[in-house]
Amino acid sequence: MKISQFVQVRNTTVHYRESNHYKKGEVVSAYGFLTPALVLATLFIVLPIIFAFTYGFTDYYLLKPNDKHFTGLENFKRMLTDEVLMQSFLNTIKFVVLVVPLQLSMALGLALIVNKRIKGVGFFRTAYFSPAVLSLVVISILWTVMLNPTSGLINEALANIGISKQPFLSSASQAMYTIVVISAWSGSGYQMMIFLAGLKNIDNQIYEAADIDGANVLQKFLYITIPSLKPITMFLVITTTIQAFKLIVQPMVMTGGGPDYSTITILQYIYEYGFRHRNVGYASAVTIMFTLFLIIVSIVIKKLFREEEAA
Repeated sequence: MKISQFVQVRNTTVHYRESNHYKKGEVVSAYGFLTPALVLATLFIVLPIIFAFTYGFTDYYLLKPNDKHFTGLENFKRMLTDEVLMQSFLNTIKFVVLVVPLQLSMALGLALIVNKRIKGVGFFRTAYFSPAVLSLVVISILWTVMLNPTSGLINEALANIGISKQPFLSSASQAMYTIVVISAWSGSGYQMMIFLAGLKNIDNQIYEAADIDGANVLQKFLYITIPSLKPITMFLVITTTIQAFKLIVQPMVMTGGGPDYSTITILQYIYEYGFRHRNVGYASAVTIMFTLFLIIVSIVIKKLFREEEAA
């Protein structure tokens, strides 16, 4: 072997060894960074799921943790005759059906507004997004005060323009709709920013070509903007739907689930039975069924979007 070839082989071997050394170091560093997140995910996500599936088939009572017995499907059979559970489930479905289209419509509308190149648009972006960074508890308390049926700011404003004061949160027929509007307002800022990012990625030359072809504003919105935002819309529909099903803070703070169980949600029901009534076994069984329901909903939404894209 020539000296030049030997040096080349030797350098390649050294480089390979150093490369392997660096790769091993990178792997160790990667696992080091991942470990805290994995530990937290195990403690607060994986283990609770395992415990829920375990306790759901028992009569576990929180004050008697060592006195639990396997009950099979008794907890699941009990759900079929639980009227309050059925009411909470229907309330949750009603909230999701109303809030998801309303919130996404508001978000898209705001995104279209702040996407314009006008002076001071940065201020409006911040103003529209600001409710998304506020605590839901703070927002709920603020709106509870503003919607007070006797001295609230909203009712005072209505009285000044000749409209009678409304009960809002103290009315079984108005409470859920009020919570829907407040929730859509508080969450639309986050979806607005995602829609705005999608609008920025649409090539402006497409709109210019549409202008040359004589397309009006509505036609450009229907045939350019909406199709271009389909992937983002699918993502937002799925995430917003799941978040809507997890409604608990607003009704707990604003109405306590009332009046007459008109605003109690499935998560609030689980909390009530699990922590206030201390019936962890039954609450875990409800949690299992609710989790399976959410998985099915997510799969159905994805399938519907995929079929629409294929068509």
